[in-house]
Amino acid sequence: MPEVSRFYGIVIRMYFDDHPPPHFHAEYGEHEVLYDVANLRIFSGSLPHRAMRMVEEWSALHQNELLEVWKKVERQEPSFKIEPLP
Repeated sequence: MPEVSRFYGIVIRMYFDDHPPPHFHAEYGEHEVLYDVANLRIFSGSLPHRAMRMVEEWSALHQNELLEVWKKVERQEPSFKIEPLP
């Protein structure tokens, strides 16, 4: 379960052998959301409003990198970290 990024208490992960579509998990405390990388939309879960806005901003900045990491994780290759939200 590679950790892709971490910022302001939010942890972004992608899991080996995870189901399509390409997505990432954003965790904040006891909350978790699954976010579709292609259209940058939530398809499962919820986060507090402020955390969700930060994840939306971060994912818009790094959408191409997220797709690259998904491909690596899908092939079970070493992935890379993505810069956190400043």
